[in-house]
Amino acid sequence: MSGVRRCSRTACQRVAVATLTYVYSDSTAVLGPLATYAEPHCYDLCAVHAERLTAPRGWEIVRLAPGEYVPPPPSHDDLLALADAVREAARPPATELAPDAELSTVEVNRRGHLRVLKDPILGEPLT
Repeated sequence: MSGVRRCSRTACQRVAVATLTYVYSDSTAVLGPLATYAEPHCYDLCAVHAERLTAPRGWEIVRLAPGEYVPPPPSHDDLLALADAVREAARPPATELAPDAELSTVEVNRRGHLRVLKDPILGEPLT
């Protein structure tokens, strides 16, 4: 599940509603509606940080969507991912699905949180 995009500002956990992009060649900061997908050179901001945005001295701010910022509604993909997660959680554990005891994996060794399992077909440890 993709999850909700959060504000890029440090320690801010609010939902992002706007995207900030810097155009260094024009000394311009462009603030617009939340981009369709997150990009590494853009910053997602919550409504509070979008409204308080200031630019460095000599830079201009272009606000493409001035006014109230609202979070986007959940996408169709998000709803399908949520439904798939619910189906996966309702599925019985794998031990109940394998009726043959011979084909189940056997733990051979353990070191901390790591386990060495025996291959059910070859009888050798899995690598």
